[in-house]
Amino acid sequence: MKKIINFTFLLLFLLLLYEIILNNKLVTNSVIFSIDLFKNKLFPTLFPFFIISEFLINYGLANYLATILKYPFKFLFKSSSLGSFVFILSIISGFPSSAKYIKDLVDNKLIDELEATKLLLFTHFSNPLFILVFISNYIDFKYSIIILISHYITNIIIGIIFRNLYPSNNNSKIFIQKKFSYVFKNSIYNSINTLLLILGTVSFFMIIISIINNLDINIYLKIFLNSILEMTNGINYIGSLNITVIYKVIIITMILSFGGFSVHFQVLSILENIKIKYQLYLISRIIHSLISGILVYILFNLL
Repeated sequence: MKKIINFTFLLLFLLLLYEIILNNKLVTNSVIFSIDLFKNKLFPTLFPFFIISEFLINYGLANYLATILKYPFKFLFKSSSLGSFVFILSIISGFPSSAKYIKDLVDNKLIDELEATKLLLFTHFSNPLFILVFISNYIDFKYSIIILISHYITNIIIGIIFRNLYPSNNNSKIFIQKKFSYVFKNSIYNSINTLLLILGTVSFFMIIISIINNLDINIYLKIFLNSILEMTNGINYIGSLNITVIYKVIIITMILSFGGFSVHFQVLSILENIKIKYQLYLISRIIHSLISGILVYILFNLL
C-alpha cells in the first residue's frame, strides 16, 4: 500500500513538473502573487503577533489567563489551563498562528505533544478582520457577522466533542528566567523562520491553483479544488456565483471552517518537529465545516 501511495505521489509530482515547465510564465506570476500577498497581508498581520506572543509567554500573560480561565477551560475541554492562552490569542490573530503558540508552549516544555494535538483541534480560528472585511466584499456585512459567530462557536463545540481526548491536569507555570535581549533575539529569529515556512507553503499551493485554473475542466470541479486547496480562491469563486444568498453564506462558512490544505500544511510546517496527529486535525476540520454550515443556516433563518 505504501509503495502504491509513493508511486502515485511520484506521478503527480512529475505531472506537476511537466505543467510548471509548460506554463513557466503562469507559475512565475503565481509565485510573484504569493510574495505580494505575503508582503502586503500575511507578514504585516502575523509578524507583530508572533513577536509579542513570545514576550507574553515569557513574561506572564499565559499564567494570568490560565488563572482566570482555569476552571471554565478545564470544565469545558479537560485541557491544560495554559491552553487558554492559545485559545484567546488565536481568536485575535487567526490561523495558522495557533500552531506557533502551541509550538512555543511545547518548546518551553509547558505542554506535551498529546495536549498540543488536542489544542490544535479547537483553536482553528480565522482572523476576524478577514471575515468581516474580505468576505464582506461578496456578501452583506450582517452575513459576515453570522459567519464569524458560527465559525467561532463551532470551535467551542469541537473542543467539547473532543474533551475526553487526552485529558490533562497539567498545572505548569511559566517562570521568567530569560533576559529581555535573549527573548527579543529568539522571538525575531523564530518568527522569521515561521513566516518563511508559511511563504513557501502559500507559494507552492498558489502554483498548484494557477495550474488547475488554467486547465479546461468543469467549473464546479474547479471551484471545489480551489476551495479545498486554498480557501481565499474558493471564497472568491463562490462570491462571484449567481446563487441564492443563503447558499452562498453556507458554502463560504464551510470553506472558511475547513481552512484549505494550504492552511493545514502551514500548520504542519510550523509543527514539523512535534508529533501531531494530522488525521485528528483533518477530522476536526471536516466536523468544523459541517457544524458551522448547519449553525450558520439556523442563525440565518433566526436573524
